[in-house]
Amino acid sequence: MDQNLKSGFVTLIGRPNVGKSTLMNQIIGQKIAITSNKPQTTRNKIQTVYTDEQRGQIVFVDTPGIHKAKNKLGEYMVNVAERSISDVDVIIWLVEPSTFIGAGEKHIAEKLKSANVPVILVINKVDTVKRDEVLAFIDAYRKILDFDEIVPLSALRGENVKCLIDDIYKYLPYGPMFYDEDTITDQPERQIVAEMIREKALHALDEEIPHGIAVTVDIMKKRQGSKIIDIEATIICERDSHKGIIIGKQGAMLKKIGTNARFEIERFLGSKINLKLWVKVKKDWRDNDVLMKNFGYNKNER
Repeated sequence: MDQNLKSGFVTLIGRPNVGKSTLMNQIIGQKIAITSNKPQTTRNKIQTVYTDEQRGQIVFVDTPGIHKAKNKLGEYMVNVAERSISDVDVIIWLVEPSTFIGAGEKHIAEKLKSANVPVILVINKVDTVKRDEVLAFIDAYRKILDFDEIVPLSALRGENVKCLIDDIYKYLPYGPMFYDEDTITDQPERQIVAEMIREKALHALDEEIPHGIAVTVDIMKKRQGSKIIDIEATIICERDSHKGIIIGKQGAMLKKIGTNARFEIERFLGSKINLKLWVKVKKDWRDNDVLMKNFGYNKNER
């Protein structure tokens, strides 16, 4: 073992839609976590792995955004996010570029005061503001918590992301790598495919429906004597009226979701796919523990 290698776990926390998944995808260089301009896109902890053969390995835990829960699914998401603050080596807190610090940020700051690991503040989306405004944002956040590092960056454009990685390595413990060098995620392929389909539905559908949808991959297998992968997936919604909207006029909306998802999945799998989508109604599944578990949200898992 190389005595100079550092390896550790880093959690990304923050309010919904601040760019946690975008930052993780930018660092890894491959799309793993789904992104959307709608809040609460990420529902599970997603572990991705960044390996530098000279320095070691960073295992990123991307969490759902911390928000006020409205149902059992919401409670699950908040619990996952808050539990991830423990058992890690470094915490990265992502915030919007603003001097206004709302109740949500204050709640996170209170949680972080009891953390006994380094906390790095990342002010994201600095490409959307003037450079001289960034100092004011830094000053505002310095008043509510004593940070080990503060890094302004643009996750979308990749600006200053290398500086963040350098800062993370400063605080990681010395030790061997947790995963093989070519590992980029511990997520099963089926789960990533399901999330990619859900992302395309999030992009295509109106405000109210997306929170009430889940996606399950029912069949995913390579066609015999061919390089094509056959995938059958089901989009689960909560109401009959939602089912009609998801399918669309003469199936147009479902076709749009499928076409957009197919491009993304083929790029991820490196293979041509044949994608079939179905839509099913499971009334109020977000408040049903059994259905939530069936769709991959198990509140008893750590």
